[in-house]
Amino acid sequence: MTLPAGVDARARRLALANAVEHGGTAQVGSVVARLLATDPALRGSAAEVRSVVSDVVGEITGLPLAELTDRLAALGGPEPERERPPPSTTGEFPELPGAVPGKVVLRLAPFPSGSLHIGNARMLFVNQYYRARYDGRLLLVFDDTIGNEEKRVEPEFYDMIRADLERAGIVPDATYFKSDRIGLYYPWARRIIDRGGAYVCTCPAELLRANRASGTACPERSQSIEETGAAWQRMLDGGFAPGEAVLRLRTDLQDPDPAFRDRVLFRLSDLDHPRVGRKYRVWPLLEVAAAVDDIELGISHVIRGKDLVMEDRMERFLWELLGVQGPPFLHWGILRVREAKVSKSKSYREVKSGLYDGWSDPRTWSLLSLDRRGISMDALRTFTLSFGLSLADIEVPAETLYAENRKRIDATTPRRAFVPDPVHVAVEGYPADLATVELPNHPDLPAMGSRSVTAGPEFFLPRKDVERNRGAEVRLKDLVNVRLPASLPVGDDVVPVTFTTRENRRLPRLQWVGAADAVPVDLLGIEGDHTTGWGERSLAAAPPRQIFQFERVGFVRVEASWAPGQTPVRVVFGHP
Repeated sequence: MTLPAGVDARARRLALANAVEHGGTAQVGSVVARLLATDPALRGSAAEVRSVVSDVVGEITGLPLAELTDRLAALGGPEPERERPPPSTTGEFPELPGAVPGKVVLRLAPFPSGSLHIGNARMLFVNQYYRARYDGRLLLVFDDTIGNEEKRVEPEFYDMIRADLERAGIVPDATYFKSDRIGLYYPWARRIIDRGGAYVCTCPAELLRANRASGTACPERSQSIEETGAAWQRMLDGGFAPGEAVLRLRTDLQDPDPAFRDRVLFRLSDLDHPRVGRKYRVWPLLEVAAAVDDIELGISHVIRGKDLVMEDRMERFLWELLGVQGPPFLHWGILRVREAKVSKSKSYREVKSGLYDGWSDPRTWSLLSLDRRGISMDALRTFTLSFGLSLADIEVPAETLYAENRKRIDATTPRRAFVPDPVHVAVEGYPADLATVELPNHPDLPAMGSRSVTAGPEFFLPRKDVERNRGAEVRLKDLVNVRLPASLPVGDDVVPVTFTTRENRRLPRLQWVGAADAVPVDLLGIEGDHTTGWGERSLAAAPPRQIFQFERVGFVRVEASWAPGQTPVRVVFGHP
Protein backbone atom coordinates (compact mmCIF):
# COMPACT_ATOMS: atom_id res chain seq x y z
CA MET A 1 0.00 0.00 0.00
CA THR A 2 1.44 3.41 -0.97
CA LEU A 3 1.77 5.82 1.94
CA PRO A 4 0.57 9.42 1.60
CA ALA A 5 3.09 12.09 0.64
CA GLY A 6 4.95 13.64 3.52
CA VAL A 7 5.19 10.56 5.72
CA ASP A 8 8.95 10.22 5.09
CA ALA A 9 9.55 13.83 6.09
CA ARG A 10 7.47 13.54 9.26
CA ALA A 11 9.17 10.26 10.17
CA ARG A 12 12.58 11.93 9.83
CA ARG A 13 11.61 14.91 11.94
CA LEU A 14 10.04 12.76 14.66
CA ALA A 15 12.96 10.32 14.68
CA LEU A 16 15.49 13.13 15.05
CA ALA A 17 13.49 14.66 17.92
CA ASN A 18 13.21 11.27 19.60
CA ALA A 19 16.94 10.64 19.22
CA VAL A 20 17.83 14.04 20.69
CA GLU A 21 15.44 13.41 23.61
CA HIS A 22 17.00 10.00 24.32
CA GLY A 23 20.64 10.95 24.13
CA GLY A 24 21.23 10.01 20.50
CA THR A 25 19.19 6.81 20.09
CA ALA A 26 15.77 6.96 18.45
CA GLN A 27 13.06 4.46 19.46
CA VAL A 28 11.32 3.02 16.40
CA GLY A 29 8.16 2.10 18.33
CA SER A 30 7.72 5.58 19.80
CA VAL A 31 8.05 7.26 16.41
CA VAL A 32 5.63 4.81 14.77
CA ALA A 33 3.11 5.27 17.57
CA ARG A 34 3.29 9.08 17.25
CA LEU A 35 2.66 8.90 13.50
CA LEU A 36 -0.29 6.56 13.92
CA ALA A 37 -1.72 8.58 16.80
CA THR A 38 -1.66 11.88 14.92
CA ASP A 39 -2.64 10.70 11.44
CA PRO A 40 -5.70 8.38 11.35
CA ALA A 41 -5.14 7.73 7.62
CA LEU A 42 -1.98 5.78 8.44
CA ARG A 43 -3.49 3.33 10.92
CA GLY A 44 -4.34 0.78 8.28
CA SER A 45 -0.72 0.81 7.08
CA ALA A 46 1.17 0.26 10.34
CA ALA A 47 3.58 -2.23 8.78
CA GLU A 48 4.51 0.15 5.97
CA VAL A 49 4.91 3.02 8.43
CA ARG A 50 7.19 0.90 10.61
CA SER A 51 9.33 0.05 7.58
CA VAL A 52 9.77 3.74 6.71
CA VAL A 53 10.59 4.65 10.31
CA SER A 54 13.06 1.76 10.64
CA ASP A 55 14.91 2.98 7.54
CA VAL A 56 15.13 6.52 8.89
CA VAL A 57 16.27 5.38 12.35
CA GLY A 58 18.90 3.14 10.76
CA GLU A 59 20.18 6.09 8.77
CA ILE A 60 20.60 8.44 11.76
CA THR A 61 21.78 5.88 14.32
CA GLY A 62 25.36 6.57 15.36
CA LEU A 63 25.38 10.25 14.40
CA PRO A 64 26.83 12.62 17.02
CA LEU A 65 24.22 14.31 19.21
CA ALA A 66 25.31 17.74 17.93
CA GLU A 67 24.68 16.70 14.33
CA LEU A 68 21.28 15.23 15.25
CA THR A 69 20.41 18.54 16.92
CA ASP A 70 21.52 20.53 13.86
CA ARG A 71 19.51 18.33 11.49
CA LEU A 72 16.44 18.67 13.68
CA ALA A 73 16.83 22.46 13.81
CA ALA A 74 17.07 22.55 10.00
CA LEU A 75 13.64 20.86 9.86
CA GLY A 76 12.09 23.41 12.20
CA GLY A 77 12.73 21.67 15.49
CA PRO A 78 10.40 19.15 17.17
CA GLU A 79 6.82 18.98 15.97
CA PRO A 80 4.35 20.94 18.12
CA GLU A 81 2.75 18.92 20.88
CA ARG A 82 -0.59 17.31 20.09
CA GLU A 83 -3.58 19.57 20.37
CA ARG A 84 -5.90 18.98 23.28
CA PRO A 85 -9.49 18.21 22.30
CA PRO A 86 -11.98 20.76 23.59
CA PRO A 87 -13.92 19.79 26.70
CA SER A 88 -17.11 17.89 25.95
CA THR A 89 -20.14 20.16 25.58
CA THR A 90 -22.62 17.32 25.98
CA GLY A 91 -21.68 16.23 29.50
CA GLU A 92 -20.56 12.71 28.54
CA PHE A 93 -17.03 13.37 29.80
CA PRO A 94 -17.08 15.35 33.05
CA GLU A 95 -14.16 17.31 34.36
CA LEU A 96 -11.71 15.25 36.37
CA PRO A 97 -11.99 16.35 40.01
CA GLY A 98 -9.16 18.64 40.98
CA ALA A 99 -7.39 18.15 37.66
CA VAL A 100 -4.68 20.64 36.73
CA PRO A 101 -3.66 20.81 33.04
CA GLY A 102 -0.19 19.38 32.62
CA LYS A 103 -0.34 17.59 35.98
CA VAL A 104 -2.76 14.76 35.23
CA VAL A 105 -1.22 11.27 35.33
CA LEU A 106 -3.33 8.29 34.24
CA ARG A 107 -2.58 4.60 33.84
CA LEU A 108 -3.39 1.62 31.70
CA ALA A 109 -2.86 -1.60 33.66
CA PRO A 110 -3.42 -4.66 31.44
CA PHE A 111 -2.68 -8.17 32.67
CA PRO A 112 -0.47 -9.76 29.98
CA SER A 113 -2.51 -12.92 29.42
CA GLY A 114 -3.54 -12.28 25.83
CA SER A 115 -4.26 -9.67 23.19
CA LEU A 116 -6.41 -6.68 24.09
CA HIS A 117 -9.97 -7.04 22.81
CA ILE A 118 -13.01 -4.90 22.08
CA GLY A 119 -13.96 -5.01 25.76
CA ASN A 120 -10.70 -3.17 26.59
CA ALA A 121 -11.40 -0.36 24.13
CA ARG A 122 -12.97 1.88 26.76
CA MET A 123 -9.88 1.55 28.96
CA LEU A 124 -7.70 2.63 26.06
CA PHE A 125 -9.65 5.43 24.48
CA VAL A 126 -11.21 7.06 27.56
CA ASN A 127 -7.84 7.32 29.29
CA GLN A 128 -6.29 8.56 26.06
CA TYR A 129 -9.06 11.16 25.74
CA TYR A 130 -8.46 12.56 29.22
CA ARG A 131 -4.69 12.48 28.79
CA ALA A 132 -5.07 14.67 25.70
CA ARG A 133 -7.74 16.88 27.27
CA TYR A 134 -5.50 17.80 30.20
CA ASP A 135 -2.16 17.58 28.39
CA GLY A 136 -1.24 14.93 30.93
CA ARG A 137 0.73 11.71 31.00
CA LEU A 138 -0.44 8.15 30.39
CA LEU A 139 1.53 5.28 31.90
CA LEU A 140 1.49 1.67 30.75
CA VAL A 141 1.76 -0.42 33.93
CA PHE A 142 1.82 -4.13 33.17
CA ASP A 143 -0.14 -5.93 35.90
CA ASP A 144 2.18 -8.91 35.56
CA THR A 145 1.99 -10.43 39.00
CA ILE A 146 2.40 -14.17 39.02
CA GLY A 147 -1.11 -15.18 37.96
CA ASN A 148 -1.97 -18.87 38.38
CA GLU A 149 -2.09 -22.13 36.45
CA GLU A 150 -5.29 -21.03 34.72
CA LYS A 151 -4.18 -17.47 33.96
CA ARG A 152 -0.50 -17.42 33.09
CA VAL A 153 1.72 -14.51 32.17
CA GLU A 154 3.51 -15.37 28.94
CA PRO A 155 6.39 -13.49 27.26
CA GLU A 156 4.74 -12.84 23.90
CA PHE A 157 1.82 -11.00 25.50
CA TYR A 158 3.97 -8.01 26.46
CA ASP A 159 4.86 -7.29 22.84
CA MET A 160 1.34 -8.17 21.75
CA ILE A 161 -0.15 -5.54 24.05
CA ARG A 162 2.43 -2.96 22.98
CA ALA A 163 1.45 -3.69 19.36
CA ASP A 164 -2.22 -3.29 20.29
CA LEU A 165 -1.50 0.17 21.71
CA GLU A 166 0.51 1.11 18.65
CA ARG A 167 -2.33 -0.12 16.44
CA ALA A 168 -4.77 2.03 18.42
CA GLY A 169 -2.53 5.08 18.08
CA ILE A 170 -1.78 5.26 21.82
CA VAL A 171 1.71 6.26 22.92
CA PRO A 172 2.42 5.66 26.64
CA ASP A 173 4.63 8.24 28.25
CA ALA A 174 6.39 5.53 30.27
CA THR A 175 6.15 1.77 30.81
CA TYR A 176 6.41 -0.12 34.09
CA PHE A 177 6.25 -3.79 35.06
CA LYS A 178 4.91 -4.87 38.43
CA SER A 179 7.25 -7.87 38.24
CA ASP A 180 10.17 -5.39 38.43
CA ARG A 181 8.67 -3.79 41.52
CA ILE A 182 7.91 -6.79 43.76
CA GLY A 183 10.58 -5.88 46.30
CA LEU A 184 9.06 -2.38 46.59
CA TYR A 185 5.76 -3.83 47.83
CA TYR A 186 7.26 -5.64 50.82
CA PRO A 187 7.93 -2.48 52.92
CA TRP A 188 4.28 -1.52 52.41
CA ALA A 189 3.25 -4.94 53.69
CA ARG A 190 5.40 -4.36 56.77
CA ARG A 191 3.75 -0.97 57.34
CA ILE A 192 0.32 -2.62 57.15
CA ILE A 193 1.43 -5.27 59.65
CA ASP A 194 2.86 -2.63 62.02
CA ARG A 195 -0.51 -0.86 61.98
CA GLY A 196 -2.16 -4.09 63.06
CA GLY A 197 -3.89 -4.33 59.70
CA ALA A 198 -2.88 -7.83 58.64
CA TYR A 199 -2.10 -11.34 59.85
CA VAL A 200 -0.57 -14.49 58.35
CA CYS A 201 -3.26 -17.10 57.82
CA THR A 202 -2.65 -20.83 57.37
CA CYS A 203 -6.26 -22.01 57.30
CA PRO A 204 -7.16 -24.56 54.60
CA ALA A 205 -9.09 -23.10 51.68
CA GLU A 206 -12.33 -24.86 52.62
CA LEU A 207 -12.23 -23.50 56.18
CA LEU A 208 -11.44 -20.00 54.88
CA ARG A 209 -14.45 -20.00 52.59
CA ALA A 210 -16.71 -21.20 55.39
CA ASN A 211 -15.35 -18.63 57.86
CA ARG A 212 -15.72 -15.74 55.44
CA ALA A 213 -19.27 -16.74 54.60
CA SER A 214 -20.24 -16.96 58.27
CA GLY A 215 -18.14 -14.01 59.46
CA THR A 216 -16.12 -16.24 61.76
CA ALA A 217 -12.53 -15.37 62.65
CA CYS A 218 -9.85 -17.91 61.83
CA PRO A 219 -7.44 -18.84 64.68
CA GLU A 220 -4.53 -16.71 63.37
CA ARG A 221 -6.59 -13.53 63.30
CA SER A 222 -5.69 -12.90 66.94
CA GLN A 223 -1.96 -12.75 66.17
CA SER A 224 -0.02 -9.92 67.74
CA ILE A 225 1.92 -7.54 65.55
CA GLU A 226 5.13 -9.29 66.56
CA GLU A 227 3.73 -12.73 65.72
CA THR A 228 2.51 -11.55 62.34
CA GLY A 229 5.84 -9.89 61.62
CA ALA A 230 7.68 -13.11 62.37
CA ALA A 231 5.30 -15.20 60.25
CA TRP A 232 5.61 -12.67 57.41
CA GLN A 233 9.40 -12.93 57.55
CA ARG A 234 9.03 -16.70 57.46
CA MET A 235 6.98 -16.33 54.26
CA LEU A 236 9.77 -14.22 52.75
CA ASP A 237 12.46 -16.68 53.90
CA GLY A 238 10.81 -19.72 52.32
CA GLY A 239 9.46 -21.21 55.54
CA PHE A 240 6.05 -21.94 53.99
CA ALA A 241 5.21 -23.84 50.83
CA PRO A 242 2.79 -22.37 48.26
CA GLY A 243 -0.76 -22.72 49.54
CA GLU A 244 0.32 -23.02 53.18
CA ALA A 245 0.12 -19.35 54.14
CA VAL A 246 -1.13 -15.95 52.96
CA LEU A 247 -0.92 -12.45 54.36
CA ARG A 248 -4.52 -11.45 54.98
CA LEU A 249 -6.01 -7.99 55.59
CA ARG A 250 -8.07 -7.43 58.75
CA THR A 251 -11.40 -5.98 57.71
CA ASP A 252 -14.85 -6.14 59.28
CA LEU A 253 -15.90 -9.79 59.51
CA GLN A 254 -19.50 -8.62 59.44
CA ASP A 255 -19.07 -6.56 56.27
CA PRO A 256 -22.25 -6.84 54.15
CA ASP A 257 -20.08 -8.07 51.28
CA PRO A 258 -18.52 -11.41 52.27
CA ALA A 259 -15.92 -10.96 49.53
CA PHE A 260 -14.48 -7.98 51.41
CA ARG A 261 -13.99 -9.88 54.66
CA ASP A 262 -10.28 -10.37 55.37
CA ARG A 263 -9.10 -10.40 51.76
CA VAL A 264 -5.69 -11.74 50.74
CA LEU A 265 -2.85 -9.24 50.34
CA PHE A 266 0.13 -11.50 49.50
CA ARG A 267 0.41 -15.17 48.62
CA LEU A 268 3.10 -17.72 47.82
CA SER A 269 3.87 -19.16 44.40
CA ASP A 270 6.60 -21.30 42.88
CA LEU A 271 5.46 -20.69 39.30
CA ASP A 272 8.13 -19.54 36.87
CA HIS A 273 7.62 -15.93 35.79
CA PRO A 274 8.66 -15.02 32.22
CA ARG A 275 10.52 -11.87 33.30
CA VAL A 276 11.89 -12.61 36.77
CA GLY A 277 11.86 -16.40 36.87
CA ARG A 278 11.66 -17.64 40.47
CA LYS A 279 13.35 -14.65 42.03
CA TYR A 280 10.27 -14.03 44.20
CA ARG A 281 8.01 -16.47 46.02
CA VAL A 282 5.81 -13.91 47.79
CA TRP A 283 3.53 -12.10 45.36
CA PRO A 284 1.03 -9.26 45.92
CA LEU A 285 -2.55 -9.43 44.77
CA LEU A 286 -3.32 -6.96 41.99
CA GLU A 287 -5.23 -4.47 44.17
CA VAL A 288 -2.35 -4.33 46.68
CA ALA A 289 0.16 -3.63 43.92
CA ALA A 290 -2.20 -1.02 42.47
CA ALA A 291 -2.59 0.70 45.84
CA VAL A 292 1.18 1.04 46.09
CA ASP A 293 1.82 2.00 42.47
CA ASP A 294 -0.95 4.60 42.35
CA ILE A 295 0.94 6.43 45.09
CA GLU A 296 4.53 5.80 44.09
CA LEU A 297 3.99 6.46 40.37
CA GLY A 298 2.08 9.66 41.08
CA ILE A 299 -1.23 8.64 39.51
CA SER A 300 -3.61 11.60 39.77
CA HIS A 301 -6.85 9.88 38.72
CA VAL A 302 -7.87 6.25 38.21
CA ILE A 303 -10.42 5.82 35.43
CA ARG A 304 -11.78 2.31 34.95
CA GLY A 305 -14.86 0.11 34.74
CA LYS A 306 -17.35 -0.04 37.58
CA ASP A 307 -16.80 -3.80 37.76
CA LEU A 308 -13.60 -2.96 39.67
CA VAL A 309 -15.31 -1.28 42.64
CA MET A 310 -13.96 -4.02 44.95
CA GLU A 311 -10.46 -2.96 43.95
CA ASP A 312 -11.47 0.64 44.74
CA ARG A 313 -12.54 -0.40 48.25
CA MET A 314 -9.32 -2.28 48.82
CA GLU A 315 -7.13 0.61 47.71
CA ARG A 316 -9.05 3.15 49.82
CA PHE A 317 -8.98 0.85 52.85
CA LEU A 318 -5.19 0.46 52.61
CA TRP A 319 -4.61 4.17 52.07
CA GLU A 320 -6.76 5.09 55.07
CA LEU A 321 -5.03 2.47 57.20
CA LEU A 322 -1.63 3.96 56.33
CA GLY A 323 -2.72 7.61 56.39
CA VAL A 324 -2.07 8.11 52.69
CA GLN A 325 -4.09 10.28 50.31
CA GLY A 326 -4.74 8.40 47.07
CA PRO A 327 -6.21 9.54 43.75
CA PRO A 328 -9.96 9.67 43.09
CA PHE A 329 -11.70 6.97 41.06
CA LEU A 330 -13.98 7.52 38.08
CA HIS A 331 -15.91 4.74 36.40
CA TRP A 332 -17.77 3.74 33.30
CA GLY A 333 -20.47 1.13 32.98
CA ILE A 334 -20.17 -2.12 31.08
CA LEU A 335 -20.29 -1.71 27.29
CA ARG A 336 -21.19 -4.89 25.47
CA VAL A 337 -21.32 -5.52 21.76
CA ARG A 338 -24.17 -7.98 21.39
CA GLU A 339 -22.46 -10.29 18.94
CA ALA A 340 -19.07 -10.24 20.69
CA LYS A 341 -18.76 -13.10 23.16
CA VAL A 342 -15.58 -11.82 24.76
CA SER A 343 -13.57 -13.98 27.15
CA LYS A 344 -9.80 -13.64 27.27
CA SER A 345 -9.46 -16.90 29.21
CA LYS A 346 -11.59 -18.77 26.66
CA SER A 347 -9.65 -17.22 23.78
CA TYR A 348 -6.41 -18.22 25.51
CA ARG A 349 -7.55 -21.85 25.73
CA GLU A 350 -8.78 -21.97 22.15
CA VAL A 351 -5.64 -20.31 20.76
CA LYS A 352 -3.41 -22.68 22.72
CA SER A 353 -5.40 -25.72 21.61
CA GLY A 354 -5.22 -24.69 17.95
CA LEU A 355 -8.99 -24.37 17.61
CA TYR A 356 -8.59 -20.63 16.97
CA ASP A 357 -6.37 -19.25 14.23
CA GLY A 358 -4.17 -17.37 16.70
CA TRP A 359 -5.15 -14.16 18.49
CA SER A 360 -6.20 -12.64 15.16
CA ASP A 361 -9.03 -15.19 14.88
CA PRO A 362 -12.27 -13.19 14.42
CA ARG A 363 -13.87 -15.08 17.31
CA THR A 364 -11.52 -13.43 19.81
CA TRP A 365 -12.82 -9.94 18.96
CA SER A 366 -9.27 -8.76 19.71
CA LEU A 367 -8.00 -5.47 18.32
CA LEU A 368 -5.75 -7.59 16.11
CA SER A 369 -8.75 -9.48 14.76
CA LEU A 370 -10.70 -6.26 14.12
CA ASP A 371 -7.76 -4.91 12.14
CA ARG A 372 -7.57 -8.20 10.23
CA ARG A 373 -11.23 -7.69 9.30
CA GLY A 374 -10.63 -4.15 8.07
CA ILE A 375 -12.26 -2.35 11.00
CA SER A 376 -10.21 0.75 11.70
CA MET A 377 -9.12 1.79 15.18
CA ASP A 378 -10.40 5.27 14.38
CA ALA A 379 -13.90 3.81 13.94
CA LEU A 380 -13.51 1.85 17.17
CA ARG A 381 -12.38 5.01 18.97
CA THR A 382 -15.37 7.04 17.77
CA PHE A 383 -17.74 4.19 18.60
CA THR A 384 -16.29 3.81 22.11
CA LEU A 385 -16.19 7.50 22.98
CA SER A 386 -19.75 8.04 21.72
CA PHE A 387 -20.99 6.50 24.98
CA GLY A 388 -19.08 8.93 27.17
CA LEU A 389 -18.38 8.06 30.80
CA SER A 390 -21.89 6.88 31.57
CA LEU A 391 -22.23 4.48 34.50
CA ALA A 392 -25.16 2.77 32.81
CA ASP A 393 -24.53 -0.69 31.39
CA ILE A 394 -25.00 -0.58 27.63
CA GLU A 395 -25.49 -3.31 25.08
CA VAL A 396 -25.43 -2.38 21.41
CA PRO A 397 -25.44 -4.35 18.17
CA ALA A 398 -22.19 -4.71 16.26
CA GLU A 399 -23.85 -2.76 13.46
CA THR A 400 -23.25 0.42 15.51
CA LEU A 401 -19.51 -0.15 15.15
CA TYR A 402 -19.87 -1.30 11.56
CA ALA A 403 -21.72 1.90 10.66
CA GLU A 404 -18.79 3.96 11.95
CA ASN A 405 -16.36 1.90 9.93
CA ARG A 406 -18.54 2.07 6.82
CA LYS A 407 -18.40 5.88 6.96
CA ARG A 408 -14.63 5.70 6.67
CA ILE A 409 -14.16 3.07 4.00
CA ASP A 410 -17.19 3.05 1.72
CA ALA A 411 -16.10 5.91 -0.52
CA THR A 412 -12.61 4.48 -1.06
CA THR A 413 -13.40 0.78 -1.35
CA PRO A 414 -13.62 -0.81 -4.81
CA ARG A 415 -16.38 -3.32 -5.55
CA ARG A 416 -15.66 -6.82 -6.74
CA ALA A 417 -17.78 -9.86 -7.57
CA PHE A 418 -17.69 -13.05 -5.52
CA VAL A 419 -19.97 -16.08 -5.85
CA PRO A 420 -20.13 -18.49 -2.88
CA ASP A 421 -21.23 -22.13 -3.28
CA PRO A 422 -21.37 -21.68 -7.06
CA VAL A 423 -23.36 -23.34 -9.82
CA HIS A 424 -21.56 -23.44 -13.18
CA VAL A 425 -23.94 -22.39 -15.98
CA ALA A 426 -23.63 -21.95 -19.74
CA VAL A 427 -25.91 -19.38 -21.42
CA GLU A 428 -27.30 -20.54 -24.74
CA GLY A 429 -27.57 -17.67 -27.23
CA TYR A 430 -25.33 -15.36 -25.19
CA PRO A 431 -24.36 -12.19 -27.18
CA ALA A 432 -20.81 -12.47 -28.51
CA ASP A 433 -20.17 -8.74 -28.06
CA LEU A 434 -20.58 -9.08 -24.29
CA ALA A 435 -17.69 -11.49 -23.78
CA THR A 436 -15.91 -8.66 -21.96
CA VAL A 437 -17.63 -5.76 -20.19
CA GLU A 438 -16.56 -2.67 -18.27
CA LEU A 439 -17.88 -2.43 -14.71
CA PRO A 440 -17.47 0.55 -12.34
CA ASN A 441 -15.17 0.16 -9.37
CA HIS A 442 -17.77 2.04 -7.34
CA PRO A 443 -21.38 2.48 -8.51
CA ASP A 444 -21.67 5.99 -7.03
CA LEU A 445 -18.18 7.34 -7.67
CA PRO A 446 -17.21 7.52 -11.36
CA ALA A 447 -13.86 9.01 -10.37
CA MET A 448 -12.80 5.59 -9.09
CA GLY A 449 -12.83 4.33 -12.68
CA SER A 450 -13.76 0.90 -13.96
CA ARG A 451 -12.27 -2.52 -14.63
CA SER A 452 -12.55 -4.89 -17.57
CA VAL A 453 -14.34 -8.11 -16.61
CA THR A 454 -14.66 -11.34 -18.59
CA ALA A 455 -18.33 -12.29 -18.81
CA GLY A 456 -20.09 -15.17 -20.66
CA PRO A 457 -21.08 -17.38 -22.14
CA GLU A 458 -20.21 -19.41 -19.01
CA PHE A 459 -20.76 -18.10 -15.49
CA PHE A 460 -20.67 -19.02 -11.83
CA LEU A 461 -23.93 -18.15 -10.04
CA PRO A 462 -24.82 -18.50 -6.32
CA ARG A 463 -26.49 -21.87 -5.77
CA LYS A 464 -29.07 -20.56 -3.33
CA ASP A 465 -30.23 -17.91 -5.85
CA VAL A 466 -30.42 -20.43 -8.68
CA GLU A 467 -32.43 -22.85 -6.58
CA ARG A 468 -34.73 -20.08 -5.34
CA ASN A 469 -35.53 -18.97 -8.90
CA ARG A 470 -35.73 -22.30 -10.73
CA GLY A 471 -37.69 -21.98 -13.99
CA ALA A 472 -37.82 -18.18 -13.69
CA GLU A 473 -36.36 -15.37 -15.75
CA VAL A 474 -33.63 -13.51 -13.85
CA ARG A 475 -31.16 -10.76 -14.57
CA LEU A 476 -27.43 -11.26 -14.29
CA LYS A 477 -26.58 -8.07 -12.46
CA ASP A 478 -25.69 -5.18 -14.82
CA LEU A 479 -25.56 -7.55 -17.80
CA VAL A 480 -28.35 -9.59 -19.42
CA ASN A 481 -31.52 -11.54 -18.66
CA VAL A 482 -31.63 -15.34 -18.74
CA ARG A 483 -34.11 -18.10 -17.96
CA LEU A 484 -33.08 -20.73 -15.44
CA PRO A 485 -34.05 -24.41 -15.82
CA ALA A 486 -36.88 -25.83 -13.74
CA SER A 487 -34.56 -28.35 -12.10
CA LEU A 488 -30.85 -28.70 -11.50
CA PRO A 489 -28.84 -31.76 -12.50
CA VAL A 490 -27.25 -33.87 -9.79
CA GLY A 491 -23.48 -33.41 -9.47
CA ASP A 492 -21.18 -30.78 -10.92
CA ASP A 493 -22.42 -30.77 -14.50
CA VAL A 494 -22.59 -27.43 -16.28
CA VAL A 495 -26.20 -26.22 -16.16
CA PRO A 496 -27.68 -24.89 -19.42
CA VAL A 497 -29.63 -21.62 -19.18
CA THR A 498 -31.19 -19.55 -21.96
CA PHE A 499 -30.50 -15.95 -22.95
CA THR A 500 -33.71 -13.91 -23.17
CA THR A 501 -32.97 -10.19 -23.58
CA ARG A 502 -30.61 -7.34 -22.76
CA GLU A 503 -33.41 -5.12 -21.51
CA ASN A 504 -33.01 -3.99 -17.93
CA ARG A 505 -36.33 -5.11 -16.52
CA ARG A 506 -37.59 -5.65 -12.98
CA LEU A 507 -36.35 -9.15 -12.41
CA PRO A 508 -34.52 -10.93 -9.59
CA ARG A 509 -30.87 -9.92 -9.85
CA LEU A 510 -28.15 -12.54 -9.48
CA GLN A 511 -24.49 -11.91 -8.74
CA TRP A 512 -22.18 -13.56 -11.27
CA VAL A 513 -18.55 -14.22 -12.07
CA GLY A 514 -17.40 -15.06 -15.57
CA ALA A 515 -16.15 -18.66 -15.52
CA ALA A 516 -13.40 -18.21 -18.15
CA ASP A 517 -10.84 -16.63 -15.84
CA ALA A 518 -12.42 -16.72 -12.38
CA VAL A 519 -10.13 -17.22 -9.41
CA PRO A 520 -10.88 -19.40 -6.36
CA VAL A 521 -11.55 -17.47 -3.15
CA ASP A 522 -11.57 -18.55 0.50
CA LEU A 523 -13.61 -16.24 2.75
CA LEU A 524 -13.02 -16.46 6.52
CA GLY A 525 -16.15 -15.56 8.47
CA ILE A 526 -16.65 -13.96 11.87
CA GLU A 527 -17.38 -17.32 13.49
CA GLY A 528 -14.23 -18.93 12.11
CA ASP A 529 -16.13 -20.54 9.25
CA HIS A 530 -14.79 -20.71 5.70
CA THR A 531 -16.84 -20.07 2.58
CA THR A 532 -15.33 -21.01 -0.76
CA GLY A 533 -16.33 -19.75 -4.17
CA TRP A 534 -15.14 -17.88 -7.24
CA GLY A 535 -14.13 -14.27 -7.64
CA GLU A 536 -13.29 -12.10 -10.62
CA ARG A 537 -9.77 -12.24 -11.97
CA SER A 538 -8.57 -8.85 -10.67
CA LEU A 539 -8.58 -10.27 -7.13
CA ALA A 540 -5.56 -12.41 -8.02
CA ALA A 541 -3.41 -9.25 -8.20
CA ALA A 542 -4.78 -7.56 -5.06
CA PRO A 543 -2.15 -6.45 -2.53
CA PRO A 544 -2.28 -7.91 0.98
CA ARG A 545 -4.58 -5.98 3.38
CA GLN A 546 -6.51 -4.41 0.51
CA ILE A 547 -10.17 -3.84 1.42
CA PHE A 548 -12.91 -4.67 -1.09
CA GLN A 549 -16.64 -4.75 -0.98
CA PHE A 550 -17.85 -8.07 -2.31
CA GLU A 551 -21.15 -7.13 -3.92
CA ARG A 552 -24.10 -8.63 -2.06
CA VAL A 553 -21.75 -10.06 0.56
CA GLY A 554 -20.03 -7.21 2.42
CA PHE A 555 -16.65 -5.63 3.10
CA VAL A 556 -13.66 -7.96 3.19
CA ARG A 557 -9.92 -7.57 3.68
CA VAL A 558 -7.25 -9.53 1.87
CA GLU A 559 -5.14 -11.50 4.34
CA ALA A 560 -1.83 -9.85 5.24
CA SER A 561 -0.05 -13.19 4.75
CA TRP A 562 -1.47 -13.77 1.26
CA ALA A 563 0.78 -13.12 -1.76
CA PRO A 564 -0.62 -12.04 -5.14
CA GLY A 565 -0.86 -14.96 -7.51
CA GLN A 566 -1.44 -17.57 -4.83
CA THR A 567 -4.67 -19.54 -4.90
CA PRO A 568 -7.11 -19.40 -3.40
CA VAL A 569 -7.31 -15.68 -2.74
CA ARG A 570 -7.72 -15.51 1.06
CA VAL A 571 -9.94 -12.78 2.48
CA VAL A 572 -11.58 -12.07 5.84
CA PHE A 573 -15.15 -10.85 6.23
CA GLY A 574 -15.37 -7.45 7.89
CA HIS A 575 -19.03 -6.54 8.05
CA PRO A 576 -22.03 -5.93 5.79
